[in-house]
Amino acid sequence: MLSVRALLGVGLLVTSRAAAVSAQWGGACPPASLLHKEYPQRYSSTHTSSNSMAQSIKYLGQEEAQKIDQELFTEYGFSVDQLMELAGLSCAHAISRAYPLSSLVRATPSLLVICGPGNNGGDGLVCARHLKLFGYEPSILYPKRPNKPLFQGLTTQCEKMDIPFLSEMPEAKVIDQAYNLVIDAIFGFSFAGAVREPFGSILEVLKGSTVPVASIDIPSGWDVEQGSPDGLQPDMLISLTAPKRSAALFRGRYHFLGGRFVPRSLEERHQLHLPRYPGTDCVLQL
Repeated sequence: MLSVRALLGVGLLVTSRAAAVSAQWGGACPPASLLHKEYPQRYSSTHTSSNSMAQSIKYLGQEEAQKIDQELFTEYGFSVDQLMELAGLSCAHAISRAYPLSSLVRATPSLLVICGPGNNGGDGLVCARHLKLFGYEPSILYPKRPNKPLFQGLTTQCEKMDIPFLSEMPEAKVIDQAYNLVIDAIFGFSFAGAVREPFGSILEVLKGSTVPVASIDIPSGWDVEQGSPDGLQPDMLISLTAPKRSAALFRGRYHFLGGRFVPRSLEERHQLHLPRYPGTDCVLQL
C-alpha cells in the first residue's frame, strides 16, 4: 500500500474539513448541497420534482442494456471509442457539478480514478483526462490494462497530460488524507459473478475509506439488477444511457444521467422515457 509521503512528498495536508470549508466560502455562495442541508423546506419542491422525474425513467435490466449497446454499434453506426468519449465527458461534467473545485476541502483538487479492465475503465480514463482539463488533479490506478490499441491510446493520452498512474492501491487512511473524491470506474453493466483480485481488495479498501465515491454507471461489485446491500455505497452515481435496475437501490446524494447521445427512435423503441436535457447540457441530475 502507498503511504502519504509517497503520494504527496512533504506537502501539507488539509485535515480539518470544517476549517477548510469555512475558509473557502468567505462571503461566497456555498454549493447547492449545503443549502439543501441547511434549508430543506426551501428546496423541498425541487427535490420532489427531481424524484418524480427519476421515477418516470425506465430502469434497464442487464440484458436490455446490453441489447441497446449493440444496437447503437450495429444499427446506428456508433463506435466503441466514440461512445466511450461521450460517456467519459458526461461523467466529468457530472462530477464537476456535484463536486465543484470551490467545494473541495484538500489543499489541492486531488482525485483518485480507479479503472477496471473493460469499457467502464475506458470511461474512467476519458473522465480523468477531461477532469484534468477542468482544473482537477486526478491520479489513476489501472492495475489490469487490456492489450488493445483503444485502451493503450487512452492511457497514452493521460500520460501525455501529466496524469500520474499509481503502482498500487493506497491504504484507506492515505486516501482519506490525500484525496477529495474517488471515481469508481472498475465494473460496468456487463459485470456478473464474483469479484476477482486485485479488485476485491480494492473495493474493501474503498469501503473502509471516508472519502466520497462517485461510481460510473454501476457501483462496482453490485449485481446489475439486484444491487448489493453489503457492497460499496457510493455518494454519487452517474447512470449512462439510462439507469440500470440496481440504481433504484442507490442511496447516495447525487444521481446524474449522462450520455446525451441516444437517438429518439431507439429511445421510443425501448420506451426509455428519458428526460429532456436542459439547453446544451450533456448531464442531468435525477
